[in-house]
Amino acid sequence: MYLRSKTKVITILVTFWSIVCLQPASSMPIVDAIRIGDYKNKTRFVMEMNKRVRFNVFTLGRPYRIVIELPKIKWKIKSSNLKKSRRIIGYRFGLYRHENSRFVIDLGRPIRVSKAFHLSPSGNRKHRIIIDLSDTSPADFFKNIKRGIPKTFNKTISQKNFKVKNKTLKKETPLIVLDPGHGGIDSGARGLRGTLEKKVVLALAYELKKQLVYNNKYRVLLTRTRDVFVRLRERIAIAHRAGADLFISLHADSIGKKHVRGGSVYTLSERASDKEAEALARRENKSDIIAGVDLNEQSNTVAKILIDLRQRLTKNNSVMFAKLLGKQLNKKILMLRRNHRFAGFAVLKAPEIPSVLIEMGYLSNTHDEKLIRSPRHRRKIAKAIKIAIDKYFTIRKSMRRP
Repeated sequence: MYLRSKTKVITILVTFWSIVCLQPASSMPIVDAIRIGDYKNKTRFVMEMNKRVRFNVFTLGRPYRIVIELPKIKWKIKSSNLKKSRRIIGYRFGLYRHENSRFVIDLGRPIRVSKAFHLSPSGNRKHRIIIDLSDTSPADFFKNIKRGIPKTFNKTISQKNFKVKNKTLKKETPLIVLDPGHGGIDSGARGLRGTLEKKVVLALAYELKKQLVYNNKYRVLLTRTRDVFVRLRERIAIAHRAGADLFISLHADSIGKKHVRGGSVYTLSERASDKEAEALARRENKSDIIAGVDLNEQSNTVAKILIDLRQRLTKNNSVMFAKLLGKQLNKKILMLRRNHRFAGFAVLKAPEIPSVLIEMGYLSNTHDEKLIRSPRHRRKIAKAIKIAIDKYFTIRKSMRRP
């Protein structure tokens, strides 16, 4: 009797395990293959996936791009699949916003989408999205560019970002907006060991938020809380709408000189302090282009924000905070010899919010990359930033006293 009951229990447990553990973890569509066929008069682009999905295709100019809009997709594409062709010179893919993914095809010349259709599974082939690209003239390319591209997702700022230990802090409590660079379709710099900038800066943002909210001294808001693309202008708009007291953009750079390593702090300047800073600003400001955004569109929010970039008080406060940051970071990590630099970063252009951009180091350097991947190292960086923030607001408070 006992053995019979025990056998029955085991059978039930095995059945339950089979149902729970052997079922697919997610019903999310999976893209697992990309193929390209090059012909004299066209290039055929094929995207293969396990489910049929709705998709939308449109073109963008300056530079020439084809954008494929999809629902939220899981990407399992091997890098060996991403081969260039006579018409295709590069790719970007990933989460674009909340429930929306994008695959961006960089083009070497003006191209028109002659066909775009779906094929059902056949033989060993799964569901396929087929796009045929044909040559065209620059005039016809810009004539056929699709307008009315969906505008940036302007969600209401979640109040959960302002709550600490189940109580809401007062409005007078300084609000720090942390901006983890890149995200989603825009992965940013890539390290020698494959480290993605978008992942390590988000990890630093969470660590810094944890330290800042510990004693209820600050409210903290992140411009992105997961691996999703956020336009540069929207990052500024988030800080503007929230009434931020300080804006900190977090990055990890990459450079051709592999021996160069060390952190740095940037503040806004229309003229970069050196060629390296200027080149870095140009790379970072291309994020919207990389993700397949029409840069000709400007919202009212952006027009309102980009009014007066030379407000003396804001710039002075940004520089003051940058110097405090450089001093504190220099105590914790290796910094560049001249660690405070100036560049024309788009995310630093909110006229009323003191703003800085922090480079943790260089992912192109093996030693820096190893440190940046370390949670312990990121805690050291976060601690230095917190001390600098404390000192900054102490100075600001003393300046307001009669």
